[in-house]
Amino acid sequence: MPNLLTRLSHWANKHRKLVWLTLLLLIAIVMSVVLTPVFLIMPFKAQTSRTLEVAYVMRRWSPVVTVLASLLILTLTIRLWLGGRWWSRIVLLLLLVPVFAATWLARQNHFEWMFNPLPNPAYAKAAAVRFINDDDRVLSVTLGNEAVAYPIRLMGYHHVVQDTVGGTPIVATY
Repeated sequence: MPNLLTRLSHWANKHRKLVWLTLLLLIAIVMSVVLTPVFLIMPFKAQTSRTLEVAYVMRRWSPVVTVLASLLILTLTIRLWLGGRWWSRIVLLLLLVPVFAATWLARQNHFEWMFNPLPNPAYAKAAAVRFINDDDRVLSVTLGNEAVAYPIRLMGYHHVVQDTVGGTPIVATY
């Protein structure tokens, strides 16, 4: 085993530029597999079925890809660390931060961050509202003798509102 480690260390020192290039390529892969779905699926942005398909495939595979790539990146970092100078060690540490952040983000549901319900909605009578124009579209709910309207412009961002209409608790979504 020591003979293998010695040979691997010698190979890494001899091919240091190739190891750095591989490290940077792996970091680019990790970042793109995690961040691409974030930019492809955004509120109010035109999307095609192909775009959504690519985003969901990347989203599904990102937890596995990021762990495997992070392990390989960590191995390459250790290899470069052993023969590196102080400034290259600082660069290596700085490069690990976005890799581990992306590995964490791959396990989060960032869609919930983008489409979050309005935490403390405030309601007003239609006659008192000044932020809705006559030609604005609204989502309306009528239960019993009570009717409410939620501007599509606001629902398009928050997507969910909890309310009570005609004495019945409801969840309106758009």
